[in-house]
Amino acid sequence: MPHDTEDMIQLLLNTNKEQEQTIVDLRATIKELRSTIANLNETIDELKRKIFGTSSEKTRRPDQEEGIQEEETVTVVKEHTRTRRKKSVRADLYEALPIKEISCDVPPEERICPDCGSPMEHLGYKFVREELRITPAKVVRVHYMQETLMCPVCRQEDETMIVEAKTPTPLLAHSPASPDMVAMVMYQKSFLHLPFYRQSKDWMEKGVPVPRETAAHWYNYCSLEYLSPVYEVMHQELLAREILHADEVPCQVLHEEGKTATSKSYMWIYLSGTDGKPPIILYDYRPGRSGDYPIEFLHGFTGMLQCDGYSAYGRIEDVVLVCCLAHCRRKFFEAVPKARQKKLKLLDINSEQELAEPPQGTAEDSSLLPAEKGVAFCNRLFYMERLYKELPQEERKQKRQETEPAIWNEFWTWLETLEPAGGSKLEKAVNYAFNHKETLMNYLLDGRCEISNNAAERRAKTYVTGRKNFLFHDTADGATASAIVLSLIETAKANNLNIYHYLYTLLLYMPDYKNEPAGIKQLLPWSDFIKERCTGIIDIEKVRPEERGNLNI
Repeated sequence: MPHDTEDMIQLLLNTNKEQEQTIVDLRATIKELRSTIANLNETIDELKRKIFGTSSEKTRRPDQEEGIQEEETVTVVKEHTRTRRKKSVRADLYEALPIKEISCDVPPEERICPDCGSPMEHLGYKFVREELRITPAKVVRVHYMQETLMCPVCRQEDETMIVEAKTPTPLLAHSPASPDMVAMVMYQKSFLHLPFYRQSKDWMEKGVPVPRETAAHWYNYCSLEYLSPVYEVMHQELLAREILHADEVPCQVLHEEGKTATSKSYMWIYLSGTDGKPPIILYDYRPGRSGDYPIEFLHGFTGMLQCDGYSAYGRIEDVVLVCCLAHCRRKFFEAVPKARQKKLKLLDINSEQELAEPPQGTAEDSSLLPAEKGVAFCNRLFYMERLYKELPQEERKQKRQETEPAIWNEFWTWLETLEPAGGSKLEKAVNYAFNHKETLMNYLLDGRCEISNNAAERRAKTYVTGRKNFLFHDTADGATASAIVLSLIETAKANNLNIYHYLYTLLLYMPDYKNEPAGIKQLLPWSDFIKERCTGIIDIEKVRPEERGNLNI
């Protein structure tokens, strides 16, 4: 019997262990099933939104349906100050435009007094109204006629002395392309986002047959031949800065060696930070998204690099990464149910309208879902940054360090209490935050740093806007040419230049100065020469190739 009892006890112990293991397995299965359900629900919601969602122009709120009355509620908002922008008057809007006065005179037959028949005297003119007139673009054929001189005395002595006048250097040999026409092609393609085939139709309306292939050739050749030296000098200037932003956006190139037409290429964006120096924005075309590309482009840069959480930037040596809080906030926002996303406001320090202080979103706030609390924490930091935006860099750094670390500490402590379902969007948001914990807070180290990388994202959007129209690049050279032209346009825009006239001025001088470093320096967007020539409204008729003069080098 004792032997049987021991066997029974051992059997019961084994059974208990099996039951405990079964319970552990079942709990793991339940947790996995919950995660799967959460992911499937998120997927279903996303698909419903894409398939059945209604555009904002057609959306009708439930409370607007017939017979439904919306209950009025009173919400108490913390008092805040909103800056109202001064309303512009018409004179301010058009002050840069030249004025032409049209005198409306009384006809001769009506200059006799209708009462006594005496001639009437002129009293003066009075202002009646103002209107805007536009002269549509016109194209003319310019024939350069070169004067030739001959010495008659030398001719009598059987010697011929002939002198010919100098003529402007052509952009392309044996081509009708002129600086103003090529500048217009670049302006329309990369600033107005008009593809070459649309430009071709517009040129035909002006009586000029310019096939899209011809326009593309002008664009690519002049960009690579004349604008790339300016781009390279700007590149070296960018590497000497201490604060940079970086981002990348996909593009497509149809004909590229070793790649299919449908494969992805990338346009990388690099720009200077808020360092008080002239802004620089550069685009760099690359056939992929490898970390080798930013390493190569940023070779020699040692400073703070503001970027998103893409791991390629972490491979760059001798830089301090500053991760973008807007990307972190976006992860939490995507984890918020679609029905509740509409109620959230995403604050930004650069928005024109000043917004009220956001909800505190503390860990104890039970009215918010975890993902909404994550958004609220980020909004609080953006709100603080808005308050410090205009401060000098040292004061800005001091204010940040006095107020924002406490919010960060509260944020990290709260994140540690969360147990999101595995594989859910909330888990991805939490992991993203923890994986970039140090780099998210690195903006506190320097008052010149921004809390987000939105400056680079806005430049990426500029390229994407054009990409929606032209769809793809035909060749890698075309993509590189587009990167160069767009770099000069965005940098000129950031330096408050007249975009078209800057492109025209570059093409006007670069054929003679592309190998002259001193000349290229005078053609940079922030030079005194360019600021004088390319600011405001310019009459291009006054600056033609035959009248341009030489650079002072």
